[in-house]
Amino acid sequence: MTRKKTIGASVLAGALVITAAFGVTASQRAIFKDPVAPEMTPELNLGKLNYDAFCASCHGDTARGTDKGPTFISKIYHPGHHGDGAFFLAPKRGAKAHHWQFGDMPPVDGVNDQQLETILKYVRAVQQANGVF
Repeated sequence: MTRKKTIGASVLAGALVITAAFGVTASQRAIFKDPVAPEMTPELNLGKLNYDAFCASCHGDTARGTDKGPTFISKIYHPGHHGDGAFFLAPKRGAKAHHWQFGDMPPVDGVNDQQLETILKYVRAVQQANGVF
């Protein structure tokens, strides 16, 4: 086997391991039908307000997903796969489509780091309430 084929086979095997570990399959649901809301605190209420203002139009109420963007209630967005930093970079820089067929995510105008911090806490609370981790 040539070096290129060996590298290609290694990359493919690694992708299959990651896919199996995180449940990323063609049948992964992009929309979560009935999400459970977390028990709300003042901090999570602020996160929800910011999420609703900057994220919900594409990612849906309670992070359920829409026809414009995927749910965050997915193993794809588990902290071990998409860490907290991804939730800061994507809104600031945009993100290339790589798990879903919604197209690239554009940067989100007007959102700042403080708002993103509250959004992240809210999204992680929603994920936890729905068994993502």
